[in-house]
Amino acid sequence: MRFWQGMLTLAMGVGAALAHAGDAGVTATEIRLGTSAVLTGPLGPQTIQYGEGARLLFDSINAKGGIHGRKITLTSLDDAFDVKRAADNTRRLVEDDKVFLLFNNTGTAHTGAVLPYLDEQKTILFGPVTGASQFRDRYIRHLFHVRASYANEADKIVTQLRQIGVTRVAAFYQDDAFGKALLDEVRRSSQKEGQPLVAEIALDPAKPDFAAAAAATAKASPQAVIICSAGTTFPQYVAAVQATSARPTFYGFSVATLDSITGALKDKARGIVLAQIMPSLRNKTIPVVREYLQALQAKDPNAIPSTAQFEGFVHARVLAEGLRRTGRDLSTESFIRTMETSGEISFGRFTARYTPQLHHGSDYVELAIIDASGQLRY
Repeated sequence: MRFWQGMLTLAMGVGAALAHAGDAGVTATEIRLGTSAVLTGPLGPQTIQYGEGARLLFDSINAKGGIHGRKITLTSLDDAFDVKRAADNTRRLVEDDKVFLLFNNTGTAHTGAVLPYLDEQKTILFGPVTGASQFRDRYIRHLFHVRASYANEADKIVTQLRQIGVTRVAAFYQDDAFGKALLDEVRRSSQKEGQPLVAEIALDPAKPDFAAAAAATAKASPQAVIICSAGTTFPQYVAAVQATSARPTFYGFSVATLDSITGALKDKARGIVLAQIMPSLRNKTIPVVREYLQALQAKDPNAIPSTAQFEGFVHARVLAEGLRRTGRDLSTESFIRTMETSGEISFGRFTARYTPQLHHGSDYVELAIIDASGQLRY
């Protein structure tokens, strides 16, 4: 009898360990975080910037002694935008590196691939770089968003186009889970506004033919094109269209960063409109903007502020505030409970909200145009 009682106790202990795998990532002196992100390929340059922004915040916190005496460490693994590698990386981070939670992972399909495993392990995914509705139309206990949804962004873009009288709108998308997620939101918004798309132009990311995509765009003769892509694909497509006779106004989602666009297109980026899910870096009256600029200046007085860096910084800032509010008794369950009962986390105009029914984070969206100096004007 005692033998079976002992076996039951052992099984319960193992079950408890598996039930909260992430709790092993919290020690007396450390909170271990991990991320599987796109560090190489077309999306690599801007994703690296997300990580730099997050580390800027974590380094600043650690220099002041950490959060409740614990310093934050972040392990980043490259998945090169490959779903299988993202899944493998996630397992490694949870089982080998024993992180407390996954932070700022990149990609829609990648998020979908790892969520069942993380739910099984009862390990949190915080602030993934995706705004797909499929992760927001239901309560997912171990998933916390920070950025606004793609639906929020698409609604803002399509509504403005209708208001200014633009009727011929096309969509360009990269033919993968990421591009299709953006396209789906544009379709929904266009349907709500009663303004169907005049064309949907696909690009195979494995064998991109920008000349063919540009020719298809010119044939459709749109007044505006909503680009469902990011990374280097965005400016390459714009440049290809600009080489034709077509002259549409280009609109992009926030995942298409100013830095990658202006770096590639230079003065030809002028007039591109981008949805922004973070406040303007020019508005230093907003606390989190001021905090980012001060931290960047302290690290490197010659550093140039980056919108992608700033987004990574804000994601890290929301997480850090959640960790601070949870207190010294930090665990997966106590963190979830704190986030769901805090009401909102606000840094001036940027506010993220979490409840026991929704983990949607922010719905902040503005449209900004790239001006002649290569800056965003809101």
